[in-house]
Amino acid sequence: MADTDQSATTALMASWGSGDRSVVDALDEPALIVDGHAVVIANPAARKLLGGSIEGRDVRLAIRHPQALEKILAHRTAELDVTGIGELGRSWRLAIRQLGPNSALIRMTDRSDAVSSEKMRVDFVANASHELRTPLSTVLGYAETLAEESDLPADLRHNFGRTIRDEARRMLRIIEDLMSLSRIEADRFIAPNESVPLEDVVRAAVANAGTMRGAANCEFKIDLPADLPPVRGDRAQLIQVFDNLLGNAIRYGCDTVDGTILVGAVRNGRWVTVTVTDRGPGIAREHLPRVTERFYRVDAARSRETGGTGLGLAIVKHIVERHRGSLEIRSTLGVGTSVSVHLPLSV
Repeated sequence: MADTDQSATTALMASWGSGDRSVVDALDEPALIVDGHAVVIANPAARKLLGGSIEGRDVRLAIRHPQALEKILAHRTAELDVTGIGELGRSWRLAIRQLGPNSALIRMTDRSDAVSSEKMRVDFVANASHELRTPLSTVLGYAETLAEESDLPADLRHNFGRTIRDEARRMLRIIEDLMSLSRIEADRFIAPNESVPLEDVVRAAVANAGTMRGAANCEFKIDLPADLPPVRGDRAQLIQVFDNLLGNAIRYGCDTVDGTILVGAVRNGRWVTVTVTDRGPGIAREHLPRVTERFYRVDAARSRETGGTGLGLAIVKHIVERHRGSLEIRSTLGVGTSVSVHLPLSV
């Protein structure tokens, strides 16, 4: 019986000519022709995804997805989005085109990047809404009390006003960071081409850091070589990078006994690396891959208390990428954190 089935499948495959195979093989995405239940032609991309020996086999053994199989075995023109074919979590759009009464061409377009981007967009909107809703609720609550209660004590009225001011400033910082991130992303394909003296950038950022809340408890140590060459970049954005890195270092590294922040630079061939190191509590290893995500916080409560928006490292990452550089974050719990920015020289 098995020999009879195999003979029938072989005959079926032979009925499809070399021209059919040439057309399917020319497609970049995985594609296969199914006649009845059998896979009669599979292009290299399909064989790589579903297995090198899928030709001549039952399509139900190659594609184990009930919804997809229902459409494929109907041999009718259809399209559907499915997840999990070939690889767990991978998203595909199947375009099924009828070729005959019992045959169809199936083309598979990988939609994983599009699905991931859409999820990131949805998560971003949700996170941004949450971050703005929290201070806005506080502002509304206190403002309503001030509007409705005319006999509030002066000190309580003063406290309410101060809270409204602080929460409004927090919302403003979030909005400014969101606008900054949007501008950076809009220019991400345009590499900056100014020649920027990196020493001036670092010293300007350190001067800015000296005015930040909590900086009075910190000692800044700067170690820059005398012959530090200029880098190719955008001066304002590079200052923003080190403003954010120093702001994080102050926020987490200046409430310890040894509140020292080190800023050093070294040249390595055609690159310059600037490293900001603090001696704060450090970051657990499981958090490190995610700290550059928008609104991701290792310690949400502390970040908000100290004025963090959750967007600082996301901005740093995007600026560094626009400069065709790279970002490296190393941290040890109880020891501290080092963030290194690698930038290409201007010449």
